[in-house]
Amino acid sequence: MSIERLETGKRMSRIVKHNGTIYLCGQVCADAEQGITEQTQTMLDKVDALLLQAGSDREHMLSATIYIKDMQYFAEMNAVWDAWVPEGHAPARACVEAKMARDALLVEISVVAAEK
Repeated sequence: MSIERLETGKRMSRIVKHNGTIYLCGQVCADAEQGITEQTQTMLDKVDALLLQAGSDREHMLSATIYIKDMQYFAEMNAVWDAWVPEGHAPARACVEAKMARDALLVEISVVAAEK
């Protein structure tokens, strides 16, 4: 079984595909100066683009791990998440409070999906 790595750098690959499963590296927002709603939306936009590039989509997500800077943002993040996940296709999910790589980041996500 081969492993395909896309957009590979020294530290990580943005996408890894193996045996029909797609693993995305952690995704953050496009603009860390924005609030949690905008950060969550642009983060999920990046997930959409990577899933498409990898031959999948949000209906084929298997799991998602969300890292949130402070649980005070949980409800606002979930409002964006709930509107984004297709009805009947919610992945297995975990959400944990975590220290972020950069102080301005409020949320990050890691996704595993199946190929279409």
